[in-house]
Amino acid sequence: MGALPFLSLLLLIPVGGALAVWLWPQPARVRIVAAAAMGAELLVAIALVGCFDRSDPGFQHVERGPWIPSLNIEFLVGVDGISLLFLPLTVLLFIGVIVASWNFRRALPRLYYSLLLLQLAATIGVYCALDTLLFFLFWELSLLPLYFLVSLWGVGPNRRFAAAKYTLIMLASGVPLLFGFVTLAFNHAQVSGAALPGGLAFDLPTLLATPVSGSLQLIVFLLLLAGFAAKTPVFPLHTWLPALAMEGPVGVSALLVGLKLGVYGLIRFAVPLAPDIARELHWLLAGLGTVGILYGAVTALVQTNLRRMLAYAGLSHVGLVLLGIASFSIQGIEGALMQTLNFVLVAGGLFLLTGFLYRRTGSTDTVSLGGAIHSMPRLGGLFLLFLLAAIGVPGTSGFPAEFLLIVATLNSHTGAGLAALFGAVIGAGYALGMYRRIFLGPQTNPAVAQAHDLRPAEFGLALCYATVIVTIGFWPSLVLDLIAPAAKLWAGRVG
Repeated sequence: MGALPFLSLLLLIPVGGALAVWLWPQPARVRIVAAAAMGAELLVAIALVGCFDRSDPGFQHVERGPWIPSLNIEFLVGVDGISLLFLPLTVLLFIGVIVASWNFRRALPRLYYSLLLLQLAATIGVYCALDTLLFFLFWELSLLPLYFLVSLWGVGPNRRFAAAKYTLIMLASGVPLLFGFVTLAFNHAQVSGAALPGGLAFDLPTLLATPVSGSLQLIVFLLLLAGFAAKTPVFPLHTWLPALAMEGPVGVSALLVGLKLGVYGLIRFAVPLAPDIARELHWLLAGLGTVGILYGAVTALVQTNLRRMLAYAGLSHVGLVLLGIASFSIQGIEGALMQTLNFVLVAGGLFLLTGFLYRRTGSTDTVSLGGAIHSMPRLGGLFLLFLLAAIGVPGTSGFPAEFLLIVATLNSHTGAGLAALFGAVIGAGYALGMYRRIFLGPQTNPAVAQAHDLRPAEFGLALCYATVIVTIGFWPSLVLDLIAPAAKLWAGRVG
């Protein structure tokens, strides 16, 4: 265990901030409390990265305590190279949502900012939990704040329907997850020969070391795949994403597009806990990824609304990540992790910039925009950089991630790799085409002509994201050195 309980602090700071919001005497200024809590959270996350041993592929900064002793369920948290960098980047994305909300007067500000902080705590818990039921608790707790954030502060007329649809789909997908984890716990009791309930095991290190028969692996893998696929999302379980992108607050939509918790669940639990069947069903993962790439890219190509285009683009990019996982190689898992980290900054950043554009013009439809770069050059320039990162242009963080994924896929599933290259070409078409229609050309809308550029806080935040994107693009070893030991251990376990 580390000298400080970093992970407990990361869980407690946002919860404490959510409580402090209600004690603040001025409701209109509770954003200061929320921003301070997230700033402290970012400092702790950065300190955790600084104390991480890069040569150790196992779990570090482990904290353990009894939770439900009669069932051997524990409060067990820890990080390795797979989960480490998600912590500071997730906090940075939540800070972006705070900045996007800073100059916007909202009804019930205390409730809004406390829900954001609770959502942050639940998300951090998903990345840190090493007990499967503790993970499931955080997974389910993340649904409640999002439901209220979308239904109460959404921007579309069907926001309550979109929030309910998302929540019901996620609750339904939680059922196979729970059954999968419970099945593994009972399997441990059977293998160890211990009586129930003392023989149950829910902690990930123990489950990874417990042999699982082929038929049981098939059941567990399909259950976990079904649970995580809805959140990823995987085609055809993606229908909630464009609905929330259009109806929800743009800042909150940035969280859903940027944080691919379903992908993390596949990498952390589904594949390592059923490795033999996962390898046998490589065609299923590769097929889902290929369909997602092509369907998402073609659908994004015909969109006339920026938010819907970004939603379908995210579906296409997730398909490439699935191909990397299906390769079961070191390069594939490194590319999948880098691309998932890339989503946090690039996809999340694009949605935040879209929110800034929407706030100034009242629309994200191409027919209502055009020539925006003339009145908003800083927003237009940064948006272009983020788009280039999304399509994997060299010099951005998207390039090393996509390069690793495509190389691994061509080596393991050549046909799917060629489809991924075709999807990348379509991706460049819809991204640059949408940019041309929104930011270039003549200004026909007075709202666009009169719009002001990014404010200092907004510009500083976007510049911070851009700096990280370019730095990783030129020095990908900064990320690969951290994730490589854990990636090799993962690939060795499943390959």
